[in-house]
Amino acid sequence: MRRAHTALKAGAWPVAERACTVTLSYLERHRRRIRLVSDQGEPLLLDLAKAVLLNDGDGLALDEGGYVEVKAANEALLEIRAGTAGLPRLAYHLGNRHLSLQLLPDALLIRDDHVIADMVRVLGGEVRAVSRPFTPEAGAYAGGHSHSHGFEDDDEQG
Repeated sequence: MRRAHTALKAGAWPVAERACTVTLSYLERHRRRIRLVSDQGEPLLLDLAKAVLLNDGDGLALDEGGYVEVKAANEALLEIRAGTAGLPRLAYHLGNRHLSLQLLPDALLIRDDHVIADMVRVLGGEVRAVSRPFTPEAGAYAGGHSHSHGFEDDDEQG
């Protein structure tokens, strides 16, 4: 089984040396060690020194050379728009429920949840089911977040 040992940010690894791709959901993209199956059907071992959040386009260096390109999977999400409620009010109520949330310029994305969808509608918001990659905000207390994401080549220290 091929072993991926180092995570590199999108743009920091040679795409021409891509050996395969792996498509993962948001929850699957935050790991340290797990057995994966590439999009080409090949078993892989993700074996990082510490857990990192992998984003679309990131690369995983393989022991024998080459890279695995990470792709963010489409997920069942709810796109929430202001409607008559106003986006800040809706964001407050969603945050009060400690939901993972992705901010867009004119909408919010959350995981599909019919109970929350009903709450948003009652508050005056508009809800639409969508399927797309999910990359929620890390949060203010995400372990002293320094934007390093634990990648090898990042010089920032939190």
